[in-house]
Formats: sequence, structure tokens, C-alpha cells
Amino acid sequence: MRNFELNRDTFETSIKASLNIDGHGESTINTGIGFFDHMLTLFAKHGFFDLTLNTIGDIHVDSHHTIEDVGIVLGQCIKNALGDKNGIKRYGTSYLPMDETLALVSLDISNRPFLVFDANFTTPKLGDYDTEMTEEFFRALAFNAGITLHIKILHGTNNHHMIEAIFKAFARALNEATTIDNNIKGVLSSKGSL
Repeated sequence: MRNFELNRDTFETSIKASLNIDGHGESTINTGIGFFDHMLTLFAKHGFFDLTLNTIGDIHVDSHHTIEDVGIVLGQCIKNALGDKNGIKRYGTSYLPMDETLALVSLDISNRPFLVFDANFTTPKLGDYDTEMTEEFFRALAFNAGITLHIKILHGTNNHHMIEAIFKAFARALNEATTIDNNIKGVLSSKGSL
């Protein structure tokens, strides 16, 4: 089983997380930010990851530290759960429609972190969730997981739909990239390492 548990405590957040890459989409999420909990639940469900996440953050300030730090922790869990990355497909891409929205997420588990994020939101908040934090979450996750990550909204007007489509597409792309392919001996790289 490819899994990892991590506790991370700072003056701004306290996070306990457990991730199983080879799960069934089961999750228990509590960040104190309802919309964010919803997105992480969708991430687990659509990626077939088992995720437990309990966070105490300074949400009396705003959602920034909590969302960014969850990205850091989840990225580190992904990286550590994958270990030496032997046999994984490495690449994953998902086009995901949600009503008027179409999202594209494409990624490479390359150990060369990068984020290209192309989505424009027209409302600053969804509940207690700051929409601009979507980019910050995925930046923190990508850089801590060692993932090259491209995210683009191709069509969309409803901010809820756009962010939900991004999280679902990311889950599906990550599921594809972390799948073991028996044709791959070692890692999928001519260099012999990722």
C-alpha cells in the first residue's frame, strides 16, 4: 500500500493528514472551511484516494494559511507515498466538464515542480473560501509533491463549477499518473531517475 501520514504544526496551523494512494475514495475532512472541505472530499472521491485530514488554522484571520498549508502537507504526503516512483505512469491528463465549465489539468510527476494556472474567478469568496487561494493551494501542492502541473479553465462562468472542475480534473489526472503499469521497469525516464 502506498500511503503516508504527516503531522505539521506551525504558529498558524496544526495539520494531521493521512493519504492512501491505493484507496477507494473514502475521506474524513475537517479544515474549518466548508467549501474547501467539499473540494478535498471530491479530490479523494474522484481520484480513488483515501484521505483523512484534520486542520486547526487561524481562519479568524482569513483562509490563506489554512489552505496553503494543507497544500504543503498534501503535496508532501503524495511525494512520500509514491516513494521511488517505480512503475508509475508518471503523466496524467484530464478534461473535465461541469455544466458550462470545462477544465483541463495535465501533470507530470517529474520531481521538477512547476505550476501554470490559467483561471479567472469573478467572485472573491465562496462561503469562507477565498477563490484566489485555489492557485496558492495548487502551487503549494505541486512544489511539495515535485509535480509539473498545468491547470486551465477552457470555458466557465460559475465560480463554484470552475473550482470544482479543477479539483476533480486534478484528482483524475493524479490517479492516472500514479497508476502502476507493469510494462514500466523502474521509473519512466531515460535518465533512470525522477
